[in-house]
Amino acid sequence: MFRIIIVSKIILLGLILGITLSQAFSRVVEEKGKTYIIDRHGERWDVTQAVSIGFKPHRFQHGIGRNAFTPLDDSQFSAENNRVRRDERVIGIAEGERANAYAVSKLWRHEVANSHIGEKPVAAAY
Repeated sequence: MFRIIIVSKIILLGLILGITLSQAFSRVVEEKGKTYIIDRHGERWDVTQAVSIGFKPHRFQHGIGRNAFTPLDDSQFSAENNRVRRDERVIGIAEGERANAYAVSKLWRHEVANSHIGEKPVAAAY
């Protein structure tokens, strides 16, 4: 009985892994002399040049897609620093007398903050 349970679990894990991997790889399409991969979101990526130097397009994997992370912007930050913990990790950007600090705890889910120091645009990324 114990052996049947173990074998069943291994088969189930294999099926789950197979389904996951089948969705992780992109579909390859060749049209008019160009090679494209199409990710799971339907977005087409021209990989003709990569193929010309030896890359195998069926081995490409897509990520989570373009614009999957929503960047933070100035409206999501405060000029007040009274809520910042003393031990908070930050990324700082300074320009002359002006400076901004971006909490890593906020950036880890968004990866980038599009902001300004005065009139100058800046991006803080984590």
